[in-house]
Amino acid sequence: MTQTVRDPLYRRHRFPAEVIAHAVWLYLRFPLSLSMVEDVLAARGIIVSHQTVRLWAEKFGRLFANEIRRKSEGRLGDKWYLDEVVISIGGKKQWLWRAVDQDGFVLDVLVQSRRNTKAAKRLMRKLLKGQGHTPRVMITDKLRSYGAAKREIMPGVEHRSHKGLNNRAENSHQPTRRRERVMKGFKSTRHLQRFVSIHDPVANLFHIPRHDIPSDHHRELRTAAMQMWSEIARLQTA
Repeated sequence: MTQTVRDPLYRRHRFPAEVIAHAVWLYLRFPLSLSMVEDVLAARGIIVSHQTVRLWAEKFGRLFANEIRRKSEGRLGDKWYLDEVVISIGGKKQWLWRAVDQDGFVLDVLVQSRRNTKAAKRLMRKLLKGQGHTPRVMITDKLRSYGAAKREIMPGVEHRSHKGLNNRAENSHQPTRRRERVMKGFKSTRHLQRFVSIHDPVANLFHIPRHDIPSDHHRELRTAAMQMWSEIARLQTA
């Protein structure tokens, strides 16, 4: 009988790669709590604790997210939408800064304690380092810190500041809000930063518009996304 070759990525893990990758996919793809993922797996006869799912999501989720970022380098858009949203952690206000492109793909996220020019500069520097180029145009809300930061960091970039133009960035916060409710809040700023840094690249992979394309094309894109996930999770080894 032919024996499946175990990928080195999953060495020293008792469960098969397919089970681990599926658990990570469930947790990052859908607004499920760790206990919910545990129950879904149990319904399929896979008995694993929610703490194990958490460890898998942190270890493998980070590896998968980094690989998705690498594969998407140079493919994201040149129109950047920047926005910030307040999140309460331990009774204190923290600001989640996020940038998305014109197609709704998340470019980067950054948790900061301030909502000022220094914080906006930090986000823009992180974006430039990660994307490797300046945008064609930058769109923000009316927060003046964006304009002050842009004049120093990206002086030649067109800047459009208007509340109504920034719905794309504002909507990109919704998955984090849903997860915040499911998890009953984030434990710390580090916890939040770690989660969004892993979650958002995975969300990018499965970000497929439903209303702008025919259903058969949507299914093709979804199949392609699942195939890439299998490659990233190294489920093709045999």
